[in-house]
Amino acid sequence: MDSICIIDDDPELCALLEEYLEPEGFSACCRYTGREGLECALTGECDLVILDVSLPDMNGFEVLSRLRAKTQLPVLMLTGRAEDVDRIVGLEMGADDYQPKPFVPRELLARIRTILRRTRQTPPEDDRRRIQCGDLLVDRAARTALLGGESLPLTNAEFTMLMLLVRADGAVVSREDISLAALGRPLSAYDRSIDVHMSNLRRKLGPGTDGSPRIGTVRGAGYYYVASPGSGTEGADDDATGGGAA
Repeated sequence: MDSICIIDDDPELCALLEEYLEPEGFSACCRYTGREGLECALTGECDLVILDVSLPDMNGFEVLSRLRAKTQLPVLMLTGRAEDVDRIVGLEMGADDYQPKPFVPRELLARIRTILRRTRQTPPEDDRRRIQCGDLLVDRAARTALLGGESLPLTNAEFTMLMLLVRADGAVVSREDISLAALGRPLSAYDRSIDVHMSNLRRKLGPGTDGSPRIGTVRGAGYYYVASPGSGTEGADDDATGGGAA
């Protein structure tokens, strides 16, 4: 049974979510302050955190920042419907997704299941390989990425986006395909989530070895990864020299 930590100062909402989620196969624990929520989330016993932006002792962004300093535990933020800035800031700080208030519990449940499914996704056996693009190494089985030998602190959504781009071998990946794979939902007209996640990914990757951007954009079409000289793909039987040329 998956465990969810709900951090919200509204006791009625927490009770409602707890009552709704438990019959759906989740155990839920409610915390009403940021500090209590942090303690709950960092026990290592939670599979996902539902985090409200407005809390009495510290706001949800500070809680998220402290969480991200120690763990990549999936976080779904709750935000006011009119507070678009809150949604963007939350995504920029590493939230996996957001749910505007007020909401239908069934929609929240769908987002929770999508996040958990995405974070636990295992590639098929014939898909377990590492992809080398210049100084970037993406391990699709372990869901990790190394840049110049250093681990990149990517969220689950960011890793999925990066994996899609490097797998495309320089071809353009549409925003619609990215949204379905990374967020688990179709792209909507006014949803900026993909743009925010892509901006975060670009910032973490930094420029290429020649100083140019690593991720290119084709307006109205999508994104592509700019392959570096010597890029290649490493399979399960890599030799000492690594993958071959792209």
